[in-house]
Amino acid sequence: MTLLARREMTLQIHPAGLGAAVQAGVIMSLAATVGLGAIGWATGVAFGVLAWSVLAEGIRRTGARSWGPADTITLVRLALTGGVAALVAEALAGRTMLMTLVGLAAVAAALDAVDGQVARRTKTTSAFGARFDMEADSVLVLILSLFVASSLGWWVAAIGLFRYAFVAASWAWPWLRGSLPPRMVRKVIAALQGAVLVVASADLLPVWQAQIVVALALGFLTWSFGTDVVWLRSRRSLATAGGQA
Repeated sequence: MTLLARREMTLQIHPAGLGAAVQAGVIMSLAATVGLGAIGWATGVAFGVLAWSVLAEGIRRTGARSWGPADTITLVRLALTGGVAALVAEALAGRTMLMTLVGLAAVAAALDAVDGQVARRTKTTSAFGARFDMEADSVLVLILSLFVASSLGWWVAAIGLFRYAFVAASWAWPWLRGSLPPRMVRKVIAALQGAVLVVASADLLPVWQAQIVVALALGFLTWSFGTDVVWLRSRRSLATAGGQA
């Protein structure tokens, strides 16, 4: 499918195909520089198949017909996350390439601060772009939380699983799918998770200090999700009361 960009530019390749190509470049670069074992290759390939299939399906289901520069930045971020996933798999198998892993994760996390600004400055914001950005954030945080959990304790994985637990809960309680009002504090706390996990991954702090910092980040995240759940619950209660009046 050819997508028309918001500035009347035409992409000759489907974004999912472009993402797969970029990620393939990342994986091959890692293999040529630091080296990847079978588990790293398998994880990178599995990540690519899943991530870019989901993107293609998301574009199809939403009917998105445009693609802006911020979306391309998010796509690159997701491709870099595929590289991080491969390195984390290698680390969990006993072969840690820490500098490369942290560097790649830091670039992916830093780009999170770029795509939103680009979208606003080029006036190419969209519901699809916002969702794509959020999902790319969530995947990176999940992967980093699993890596950090291997050294600080498996409770750290709760940071990465929170978003997916919320989605799973919404299947049982549909009112959790309601629209939330924009809150800057929510965005700050979400960005904080990635930054804290990158620092914790770098092994710059003593274990007890890293545990405290990560625990604080998890506490803020719990508060943020809790606030949203309470708001959605109160909105549902008001709607129910209004329907009975």
